[in-house]
Amino acid sequence: MDLGIKGKVALVAAASKGLGRAVAEELAAEGASLVLCARGEAALLATCAEIAAAHGVPVLPVVADVGTPAGVAQVTEAALGRFGQVDILVTNSGGPPAGPFEAHDAAAWAAATQLLLGSVVELTRAVLPGMKARGWGRILTITSIAVKQPVTGLLLSNSLRAAVTGLVRTLATEVAPFGVTVNTILPGYTRTERVEQLAQAAAAREDISPEAATARWTQEIPMQRLGEPAEFAALAAFLCSARASYITGTSTAVDGGWIKGLL
Repeated sequence: MDLGIKGKVALVAAASKGLGRAVAEELAAEGASLVLCARGEAALLATCAEIAAAHGVPVLPVVADVGTPAGVAQVTEAALGRFGQVDILVTNSGGPPAGPFEAHDAAAWAAATQLLLGSVVELTRAVLPGMKARGWGRILTITSIAVKQPVTGLLLSNSLRAAVTGLVRTLATEVAPFGVTVNTILPGYTRTERVEQLAQAAAAREDISPEAATARWTQEIPMQRLGEPAEFAALAAFLCSARASYITGTSTAVDGGWIKGLL
């Protein structure tokens, strides 16, 4: 299936590894030019070089932290300076610390708010005017299964990713007349470093091993296994495509059936 995005410019945040990298790989395979950002320079440069070599598309690396306004400005200015436009925006970031309510002070809430909500707001603010002017755009926000079924121990993530969902759903209605779609995609337990970190946090909290925590999650998943980043990225690339032109305002899980709700 030709997704119709050859030559489009995609900005993917937190793309040096994990879900971000998998999405970048899929978009590159469809012929999109890429702007990739991450905090770690070595991993980012290696990822960009590997994707460019594999798919023959331009890939611009930008070392930046989207958890800060300066980092968001840095990556968006670099993208617009190099390519003149951004057609596809995939927002993504690391997750905030795990822990119960009492574990998070005002500074932790402020940092998590900027990371999860502020980054989406500011990345979108930078690229949306151009999308509306051209009459075409795709904004895809990577959130979490926690927005539909809260995950124990992830108070910050549960709270703030739900706020992102409210933002995205409202924005989708506002920009639909301009040919811009806005969707969220909800990863479940997927084989990434983030899930390894959550397993370690659960192990420390419950006095079990990380392997036991992972095994328990696996038992909760009807498919009885963790997801693979490439499985997540396949849907992400479709939602960013020309073929998905009538899909907007959705929150779609890629979770092996973990969420038990009807909607």
